[in-house]
Amino acid sequence: MNNEFKTILENIETSLNAALPQSSSTTPDWTQFSFGALPAGAKSEYIDKLIEPNKRLVGLGGKRWRPLLLMLCYKMSAEKKENAHSSALTEEQAYSITPLVEFVHTASLIHDDIEDSADLRRGKPAAHIEYGLDTALNAGSWLYFEAPVCINKLDVPGELKLRLYETYTNELRRLHLGQAMDIYWHRTPDFFPPEEEYLAMVKNKTGTLASLAAKLGCIAGGLSPEDAETFGGIAADIGIGFQIIDDVINLTTGNPGKERGDDIVEGKKSLPVLIHAVLCPQDKTQIAEYMKTAGAEGIHSPAVENCIALLQKSGCIEKAAERGRTLITESCAKFHSQQIQELFTSMIPENFR
Repeated sequence: MNNEFKTILENIETSLNAALPQSSSTTPDWTQFSFGALPAGAKSEYIDKLIEPNKRLVGLGGKRWRPLLLMLCYKMSAEKKENAHSSALTEEQAYSITPLVEFVHTASLIHDDIEDSADLRRGKPAAHIEYGLDTALNAGSWLYFEAPVCINKLDVPGELKLRLYETYTNELRRLHLGQAMDIYWHRTPDFFPPEEEYLAMVKNKTGTLASLAAKLGCIAGGLSPEDAETFGGIAADIGIGFQIIDDVINLTTGNPGKERGDDIVEGKKSLPVLIHAVLCPQDKTQIAEYMKTAGAEGIHSPAVENCIALLQKSGCIEKAAERGRTLITESCAKFHSQQIQELFTSMIPENFR
């Protein structure tokens, strides 16, 4: 990673820590911005019940590539000749809105783990395991609403704030639409959606966070709404590519912090599964049965490895890997920024390059 990326990431961490403190008792200004005037009985220890599950997950790491993309899009936009000296936000203000993407990502992980009955996240017990379902669900929901407080704090015209809010809330609604599609599919083992629907689901569920980052960065840098939409769409396609690669890793080495084949347990209709269903439609019933059995018996069920072995016969895993790699590389070329291309290229696992 180059030194400029390291500096940007350090500044992002500073912004995240300011937007989500360790405890509300030591940050009265933060409490005022977040909640306004509270009744005397609403003690800081109760507010901390909202902060702690989210702060723990943020602290467990993550690549932070979404807020990094936001800042790189800001720099790309601000450096364009036609936009010289016309950035909508200062660099400091741009950093201050990076929690919009990282906090949404964090909240979505908490909810995703609840909906998938996942035990682990980033190698540690998932929030609903650590804190209980009710606390985790409530804290994750709160973070969606806490994230845009950073917009409230901006000293900019109301029209610009409105544009940022509209961008944020629209992408957030799309994220939940994508999740609704995914949930329906893994609750319906016998249903194999067409690829077009899979791509739409991933573009909403996963791609929308990349799109949000790119759009916010472009808006902050002073680009037109049309240009922001264009770069947001390109970023969403890159997000699809990385989700496809994640699908492949899940069925091969296993994703970091999770176990190989947990997508089978969750009944997920990932791209390798859908490619296999097209190539070998006679296997659909068997795949559905493996997923039902794995869902009932858990990650150590023989059905998990049996299902992976079945998928391997058609070459669908390799075909999906190629699709993901191609989508990322072709979409990266559309960004007129060497730094953004470097970011995404560095994120592709070596064995997928």
